Order: sequence, then structure tokens, then C-alpha cells
Amino acid sequence: MPRPSTRSADRRRSYDQYCAAARALDTAGDRWTLLIVRELLAGPRRYTDLHADLPGVSTDMLATRLRDMERDGLATRRRLPPPSSAYVYELTDRGRGLLPVLRALARWGAPELAGPRPTDAVRAHWFAVPLLDALEAAGEPGVVEVRLDEGVFHVRLGGGAPAYGDGAADGPDARLRMDAATCAEIGGGGLTLAAGVKAGRVEVAGESPLAAALRGETGTG
Repeated sequence: MPRPSTRSADRRRSYDQYCAAARALDTAGDRWTLLIVRELLAGPRRYTDLHADLPGVSTDMLATRLRDMERDGLATRRRLPPPSSAYVYELTDRGRGLLPVLRALARWGAPELAGPRPTDAVRAHWFAVPLLDALEAAGEPGVVEVRLDEGVFHVRLGGGAPAYGDGAADGPDARLRMDAATCAEIGGGGLTLAAGVKAGRVEVAGESPLAAALRGETGTG
């Protein structure tokens, strides 16, 4: 993968303000940084995978941002064990601490998702962060697999901070199927999951307490 020069990677811009918000933006406020965090919250990713799921970013910009994130303690780069020779990037604890920031941004930005623009790229796992609130409201731990026409992702609930991943889950406790518009509406709070199920816009499969709770069934004990 492209590696930026030391000079460009070590240059650090700052707002030079003694303010917690300004300090946070010094580290995470550059263009693409939080979207790279969004991708890495799904787990370790190779540079090529990141570039594929960040349409619009140049190779030089992505390489520079990743170097910045390593410098600032948000991400690390490691080599996979043999027989693979690939390198992957993954978040540090400090990087994973940005999940609540992304969740708040998703809530704030949800009203802008009236519908995709002609130029908009779509990836299924981009819906995971906005959907966390609705899934957590079920009050049950477990793994939820969500299937959209655009693809599949999964979310793990309980046992600490929720996490998500691209692709199908191994033995999920519940499986959801819906279209992207419904998923965006639920993620934005305009539709409850139970109302979506009742209206036939969301299918929930599974016999676990989590699946029952997601269907809005009572007395799941």
C-alpha cells in the first residue's frame, strides 16, 4: 500500500485552543478519519478493503490518514501470521472509544437520509451504527444478523460496548430482513422496530429471547 513521506505524515495541524472539543478535533476531526474509524469498528481491515469501502478517498489520502491515526494512538498496523503476508489496521482502545461519537453523529445526521442521492455509494454495514439504539432497546444480549438487498452485517449486543461486523454471523440469535429505506427509518427513530415488524416491513427469524424481544413479543422472560 502507499506510504506517505515522513514529512507529510508527521505534520500536525491544531486549532491551538485549550478546549476539550478542540483537542478532540485536532485528533479525529480531519476529513475521512471518523469514516475510517467506522470501518475499523467492524474489525481489523486490510488497506485494500478499507479503500474499497471508502469510495471517494484517494490512495494517498487514505495512507496519510492511517499514518496519522497510528501516530495519534487511534489505530495500529500489524502483519498477519503465516501463511498470509498481509498487513491489517485495527483500532486501539482509544480509537474504539469513538463509537459513541459516531452514534451521536448518526442520530444527528439521520434526518438527512430521506433517500440516497444518485451519486451516493451504499454499503450494508454502514447502517449498523444508526441501528444500534433500536437493537439495544430490545434489552437482550446476543448476535443479530441484518440482511438488506445491499448486503449483510451483524451486531453483537451485551457484554460491554456493542460491536458490529460486515457479512453474516455464525449462529446468530436473531436474523432480520428489511430494505435499506426501512433500516434508515428505524435507525433515525422515525419507525420503531416493533412497528416495522407489525407493518410487515421487517422480518425477524429466531426462537431466542432476543428474537422474541425484537418482534415486540411480551413475557419473553
